[in-house]
Amino acid sequence: MVGGVAFWLKLLMFSVAGWVNQEQLKDIEYLKDENRTLRKAIKTKRIRLSVEDRRRLGVKGRGIGRKWLKEVATIACADTILGWYRDLVAKKWTFQRKGPGRPRSRRDIREMIVKLAKENLTWGYTRIMGALKNVGLKTSRGTIANVLKENGIEGAPDRGGRMPWKTFLKAHWDVLAASDFLTTEVWTKGGLVTYYVFFVIELKTRKIEIGGITPHPDGNFMTQVARNLTDCESGFLNGKKILLRDGDKKYTEQFDSILRDCGIEPKKLPPRSPNLNAYAERFVLSLKSECLNKMIFFGENSLRRAVNEFVEHYHTERNHQSLDNEVIVPFENVGEEQGSIRRKQRLGGLLNYYYRLAA
Repeated sequence: MVGGVAFWLKLLMFSVAGWVNQEQLKDIEYLKDENRTLRKAIKTKRIRLSVEDRRRLGVKGRGIGRKWLKEVATIACADTILGWYRDLVAKKWTFQRKGPGRPRSRRDIREMIVKLAKENLTWGYTRIMGALKNVGLKTSRGTIANVLKENGIEGAPDRGGRMPWKTFLKAHWDVLAASDFLTTEVWTKGGLVTYYVFFVIELKTRKIEIGGITPHPDGNFMTQVARNLTDCESGFLNGKKILLRDGDKKYTEQFDSILRDCGIEPKKLPPRSPNLNAYAERFVLSLKSECLNKMIFFGENSLRRAVNEFVEHYHTERNHQSLDNEVIVPFENVGEEQGSIRRKQRLGGLLNYYYRLAA
């Protein structure tokens, strides 16, 4: 039994390592330089692209996003490439058949083809055709190919057989956590001082644990944080197998060693990849925009009070869109329809919660 668990854990580690393979970053940097060299070689000569070339580049450009596209695109600017994608979408909704020919497939079949292709990246035309047959929708491979092409979706080999990062995370919710730092300024007797707030988030529930607040996140601080998080009785990381983190040098070898001794593998994410730690980044945005950026702190205690108040509000009073607009740890009277409505204020009304008094 133990050997089987170890095997699957190793397999999971290899999967994560595949996502964050830093060798791919070297390949990307090389290709970017190669493209720039080629563009320089042809100077002002215009590169003529076919409609299919623009369609393909538009779809792939839309997939990586405008911010990253601005860094890697050389054949055309990011806005141009995304414009090709918008043209593709516009044609999808304004298409009108001209001239004779077979009528377009029924809308329900077309929508189902697109749905199956997006939800199953490794399925080819025949596999999709079989799945449609199972639900009483009959069509041909050619029709499936045409529908996918019109919607800017590649065939199975080009669509990418890798599981999307979001899908991978959800498949391993129970063993995943992530961590990050955020900074804020505090007025002290010695002047303005930068304080570091270290936190850990449980990806499945979005629960937060503030690991520590300090102006000096040195090795001793990180060692104590690691011990607190892995405490056998109250450690926040109990039951977790992987901790996603960035490459910040404040994560010491001792910190990683303590986690590994408790069966938790710290996974260092590649540089310039905030989307891989999106849940932690989103908490940083929430804490800063809803609380820290709206306050001036005089001394460490005022900062600690504000952070603790926000975390309590975040857990018990704040609705989360990614959790179907639910509260993480709701009070018993949530959803009551009887009783007068009251407001609970935190931090002088900066954070508000509305509830009904018991009837």
